[in-house]
Amino acid sequence: MEFALVALAYLNLGRCGLTDDGCDKFSGLKNLKVLNLPFDNITDACLAHLKGLTKLESLNLDSCKIGDEGLANLIGLSLLKSLELSDTEVGSSGLRYLSGLTHLETLNLSFSLVTDSGLQKLSGLTALKSLNLDARQITDAGLLALTSLTGLMHLDLFGARISDTGTNYLRCFKNLQSLEICGGGLTDAGVKNIKDLTSLTLLNLSQNCNLTNKSLELISGLTALVSLNVSNSYITNDGLLYLKPLKNLRSLSLESCKVTASEIKKLQSTALPNLVSFRPE
Repeated sequence: MEFALVALAYLNLGRCGLTDDGCDKFSGLKNLKVLNLPFDNITDACLAHLKGLTKLESLNLDSCKIGDEGLANLIGLSLLKSLELSDTEVGSSGLRYLSGLTHLETLNLSFSLVTDSGLQKLSGLTALKSLNLDARQITDAGLLALTSLTGLMHLDLFGARISDTGTNYLRCFKNLQSLEICGGGLTDAGVKNIKDLTSLTLLNLSQNCNLTNKSLELISGLTALVSLNVSNSYITNDGLLYLKPLKNLRSLSLESCKVTASEIKKLQSTALPNLVSFRPE
């Protein structure tokens, strides 16, 4: 049976109650490229059996009981392109074990214990295209540590506490296609640093309650936008005219603003032919 599995390339064991017992079997699966273990009851002990899986390209440990020292077992997995560590107990010291994984393209550290100080250890991962740092303890200083990652296309800072000062560092990420900053710390001044990110197709600035119509004016040049969310802000119906140049817009969310559905519908019929989803509706 085990011999027959040697050629296995893709293994999905998420949400099946897997524990550390039996994880020793993983060590024989030398051809594994993708291993998904999210929401299992595994700890660092399980990761010791992944050391020799040098063909692994994708590893999902979402919501597992993994800590810093467990990541030491990943040092030799040099082909890893995708690593999912969301909602784990991984903190800043564990990131030192990832610094040699130079093929990493996707890294999710949302709801982990990683702080600003640890992000410096990721500065050499210049192949990164997607980085999720949705965590309240991440601030402007963490963003500064990442400015070498100029190839980033997707940056999720949803819950991070980014201020207007921190948005200055976004200028380094000219290739960004999606950006989420919803920690409440931005004003119109911060949006000035976003207005030149002309590759953006998705922009989520919801929960930044101090944004005004000025922000929509600044955003009006981002004509590649397909999805825009500036909910929970001071935006009013008067600001909608700034959205007219956004001909590719398909989704618009301005909930909990002084904006009415009827005015959005007017905008849709006169200027935004591709708009299929909007709130308020």
